[in-house]
Amino acid sequence: MSIKFNFTSATTSFTTLTVPQKTFIERHLRGTQRSLSEPQAVATFGIQNLRARISEMRAAGLDIRTEKNSKGNTAYRMVCRDVTGSRAKVFA
Repeated sequence: MSIKFNFTSATTSFTTLTVPQKTFIERHLRGTQRSLSEPQAVATFGIQNLRARISEMRAAGLDIRTEKNSKGNTAYRMVCRDVTGSRAKVFA
């Protein structure tokens, strides 16, 4: 996974992605027990519309779970297998 760090100022810092957003989200979440919320995606990775990316990934057959995090935001978590039981990467 290739990530380029871009620190623009002392108050705002985020990571500039060098791979497509769906590929990054799949690698970041799949089988890692991590979750990602909209505010985290915007602040950390610059992903402006996480809900749209999640919808596209679900349409491609990935099993993505929705939950509420400790701050009350919707967060997304992905299991290691897709809906057909495969572990193959969809957005490689």
